[in-house]
Amino acid sequence: MNFLAHLHLAHLARSSLLGNLLADFVRGNPDDSFSPEIVAGIYMHRRVDALTDGLPEVAVARAWFSAETRRVSPISLDVMWDHFLSRHWATVSPDIGLEDFVAYARGQIEPHLTDTPPRFINLNNYLWRERWLERYQDMAFIADVLNGMASRRPKLDALRASWQDLDKHYDALEQLFWQFYPRMITMAQQKSL
Repeated sequence: MNFLAHLHLAHLARSSLLGNLLADFVRGNPDDSFSPEIVAGIYMHRRVDALTDGLPEVAVARAWFSAETRRVSPISLDVMWDHFLSRHWATVSPDIGLEDFVAYARGQIEPHLTDTPPRFINLNNYLWRERWLERYQDMAFIADVLNGMASRRPKLDALRASWQDLDKHYDALEQLFWQFYPRMITMAQQKSL
């Protein structure tokens, strides 16, 4: 899962949106660095990541990547799941439109940025202003996201080529998304994530 899915599941579970978005920017034990609510969100994010990585549908999807890109497939797939969530938002979340949800999430997170790591603040400078979560609907933007990550971290250069794997298996990946994401929604609503 990437940014949008983590925020969506956190919202459904009534967990801290800030903690769930912040988690990738916090290493080790966060208990003494943030409020209990934010810490709980960080731990929820980590559980969602572990659960997603262990899903049989995700294992199937990883096998579709080329030998060159399989190593980065977990990252590519996380971004792709956000693409499908953004694209099908009206079906997945009929009670609140995507733009309204993004505005709500931004309102929950931005007031607390001063107490977060500089890299997270930098992410937020772009995430909201450039409307990433809404733009995930566009596969050309997904290619831009993967290229951007590859540019920032040379060890992840294979992300550039992974876009072709995503494009080639688009329909099958979409079917897998619909197999597992509704289960995750239910788990979030039941607060079992």
